[in-house]
Amino acid sequence: MSEDAMQESAPEARTAELGHALEAVRRRIDRAVATAGRDSTPRLIVVTKFHPAADVRRLAGLGVQDVGENRDQEARAKAAEVEALAEAAGTGPSGLHWHFIGQLQSNKAKYVVRYAAAVHSVDRASLVTALSSAMTREQERRQDAGLPRREDLDCLIQVDLDPRPAHERPEGIGSRGGAAPDGVLTLADRIAGAEALSLRGLMAVAPLGLDPEPAFRRLRELSGAVASRHPGATWISAGMSQDLEQAVAAGATHLRIGTDVLGPRPEVG
Repeated sequence: MSEDAMQESAPEARTAELGHALEAVRRRIDRAVATAGRDSTPRLIVVTKFHPAADVRRLAGLGVQDVGENRDQEARAKAAEVEALAEAAGTGPSGLHWHFIGQLQSNKAKYVVRYAAAVHSVDRASLVTALSSAMTREQERRQDAGLPRREDLDCLIQVDLDPRPAHERPEGIGSRGGAAPDGVLTLADRIAGAEALSLRGLMAVAPLGLDPEPAFRRLRELSGAVASRHPGATWISAGMSQDLEQAVAAGATHLRIGTDVLGPRPEVG
């Protein structure tokens, strides 16, 4: 095969690879839903951390509507590149929903509101204030530029469900972040009362090295408490490649899957 032919076939091979992986994950989710006796299927968020914008475009072509990113700098550049690729292809806006799922510094809020439809990692009052202020400024910027208003920012509270004290958690890992369970209702009230933010529910990462089922059951209990006070806050963002079945059984409405769709993350320098 000539070098030109190899270059042309490589993108097609990658698209086929992603398509097969995506179908396998969707079948796995369907089996988990059936096993749990649920009548609704969780929404799939494909986590694209460290993978190129070209892969995101391929995923969009395969029917993916939601993508997740952990780091603002990467997400910001990638979202812009994806839209540029869509424009160059003449297909119009990508229509993707970007979910920010990593730890977020308050001073990055002004950037995140430019591209993210949802932030899953709200874990403190100061971040609520920063996101609300950033959204207000973003709406003003759009108005001045003659652009349509954006929808309110969907916000989920990240909950720390690791029962171990910090010094007993896996060495080198530390806390995966999140608000203490006993502070969730107060933080929920704060988000619900904030300008331009929409309280959607809760997010959690299963504690490293522990059975995820108790943590996900606790997350569901907390979700019920929040939803009883704020009826619109019914999202439960939980479950990754290694524990999606347990998350589905616990009522997850959103799954964050990366490796099982995109493969191992590329080496970064």
